[in-house]
Amino acid sequence: MFDRDFAAFLFDMDGTVLTSIAAAERVWTRWALRHGLDVARFLPTIHGVQAIDTIRRQAPNLPGIDVEAEAAWVTRAEIEDVGGIEPIPGAVAFLASLPAGRWTIVTSATRELAEARLAAAGLPPPVQMVCAEDISRGKPAPDGYLLAAERLGVRAADCLIVEDAPAGIAAAEAAGGTTLVITHTHHHPLATPHVTVPDYLGLAATAGADGRIRLTCRTAQERAGKGAAPR
Repeated sequence: MFDRDFAAFLFDMDGTVLTSIAAAERVWTRWALRHGLDVARFLPTIHGVQAIDTIRRQAPNLPGIDVEAEAAWVTRAEIEDVGGIEPIPGAVAFLASLPAGRWTIVTSATRELAEARLAAAGLPPPVQMVCAEDISRGKPAPDGYLLAAERLGVRAADCLIVEDAPAGIAAAEAAGGTTLVITHTHHHPLATPHVTVPDYLGLAATAGADGRIRLTCRTAQERAGKGAAPR
């Protein structure tokens, strides 16, 4: 059983509070085909990072590409395609149980895209949300999580950071917070030293008189009947 208290909760968005894989991969498949990329090899590289960083990594193979214009095209296409986006099981109720101002989202998406996806999933945008345009360095840099903690008036080291992708996990580690990994969208086991849970159905949050939030949860191993995970 995982049982600890935190000053605030910081959540990634895609793959963590909602699933947008189908929509994102539809758009990125169109983009990859336009540029003659191997779609099967390319798609695994898009998750957890800003669109402009994904395109910038491909730029050496695409002479003359306008990185910013391409990123804008991808973002607009993603805003227009929200088909199949839905919350991670239990996320709606769990987020609603958290005190206002003690949690937020840190996403590699732009604010307009984040708001479109949250609306499609039936999730309200939190106050102090940190989006791509708020920082100069995206994940795996810790900047987004550090800024989110600052906006909430707490230290990142006192926060629970909820993630799902390697780049985001690296950002959470660099920020110094405690990391919890959501595995709902994973097709293969993720090698990580952090506590993992499949979704929010086994989680409970309780606000204390001191303003801190206690999280209790059954880990993925416990829910699968395989014993306790490292605490």
